Amino acid sequence: MSLFQCGRYHFSLAQPLVMGIVNVTPDSFSDGGQFFSAERAIEHGLKLKDEGAHILDIGGESTRPGSIPVSVQAELARVIPVLEGLRGADVALSVDTMKPEVMAAALAAGADMINDVHGFEAPGALQAVSDSSCGLCFMHMRGMPASMQVDPVYTDVVAAVAGYLSQRLVAAQAAGIDSARVLIDPGFGFGKTLAHNLALFKNLRHLADMAPVLTGVSRKSFLGALTGRATGDRLLPSVIAALLAVQGGAAVVRVHDVRETVEAIRLWQELSWQELGAQQ
Repeated sequence: MSLFQCGRYHFSLAQPLVMGIVNVTPDSFSDGGQFFSAERAIEHGLKLKDEGAHILDIGGESTRPGSIPVSVQAELARVIPVLEGLRGADVALSVDTMKPEVMAAALAAGADMINDVHGFEAPGALQAVSDSSCGLCFMHMRGMPASMQVDPVYTDVVAAVAGYLSQRLVAAQAAGIDSARVLIDPGFGFGKTLAHNLALFKNLRHLADMAPVLTGVSRKSFLGALTGRATGDRLLPSVIAALLAVQGGAAVVRVHDVRETVEAIRLWQELSWQELGAQQ
C-alpha cells in the first residue's frame, strides 16, 4: 500500500485525498479577495476541514495567467498568520509557494507540505525542504505565470510534461528526498491550451506510473471552454472533473468545493459497479 509522508501526517493513498484551497490573495482567478484577511482565511480553512479536506493548501501569491509576483515579505505576511491560526486544527497544512525563503519560514511555522508550481527549480528551493519531513508537490509550468499562456507550443505535451517531471524526481532523489514525500502535478492551465489540458487529463494514468499525481482543475478556464460556464458557475464541471481525475489515477485532487467533491467520491465508491460486484 502506497503512503504519502506529509509532515505530521502519513496518508494512505489507497483512498483519494482531497486538498482544499485557501487563497490569501486579492487577485486569484476564482476567489481572489474573498479570504484576503487572516481571520477570514482561517475561518474558511476550518470550514473546508469540517467538510472533509485532508490537506489545506494556503497560498499568498496568485499564479493565475498574467499575475504579478509579490515580494517575499508580502507573501509571508499573508501566509504565516493563517498557517499559525490553523496549526491546531488537526488537518495537514500545505503552503503554495515558489520562493525558498517562504518555504523555509512556512516549515518553521509548522507547514506539513510545500506545493511549488515551479517544480522547486528556484536556487535553494530543494535545499529549503530536503531536511524536513514535509510532503512536496512538483508541478510542471511552461514559463512563468505572467507569460505562460502566451502561445504555448509542444510537439508532444504528454511526453514533455512527463520528461520534465521525471527530471524533477531525479533532482529530488539527488537531494536526499524520500520518494514517499513526493507528488507530481501536470499543471493544468499552466502554459497549456485546451488541447494540451485534454491530452494530459486523458493520460493521467501514464503520469501516475511515475509518482502519485495531484490534479488541480477546479473552476479552471478549460472547464469553462468545454461547458460555456463562467468561473463562478463551474461547481458541477469541477466536481465531475475531480471525480474523473480520481478514476484516471489521481491520488490527490486540489479543489475549491470540498464538501461536494468529498460526497461525489464517496458516492462513486459506494455505488460503482466494480465495488458492488466485488461484494457479491
